[in-house]
Amino acid sequence: MARICQITGKKAIVGNHVSHSNIKTKRKFNVNLQTKRFYIPEEDRWVTLKVSAAGIKNINKKGISLAIREAKEKGFIL
Repeated sequence: MARICQITGKKAIVGNHVSHSNIKTKRKFNVNLQTKRFYIPEEDRWVTLKVSAAGIKNINKKGISLAIREAKEKGFIL
């Protein structure tokens, strides 16, 4: 499975390492992903998601059911 947040859709971006002498080499900025289990009380079940730290904050703010519904609408969860 790719390193993409299943709630926000965040993924790695590309940038540069810049040395003291200003030499630029390519690097990756990875997402702060966590594998976490969430309980959905409406369905009385647990789901395991790969979520970023921002995704966890989003779930805490909106609730797991609404966050999953929005992620499915945007196509981040199949």
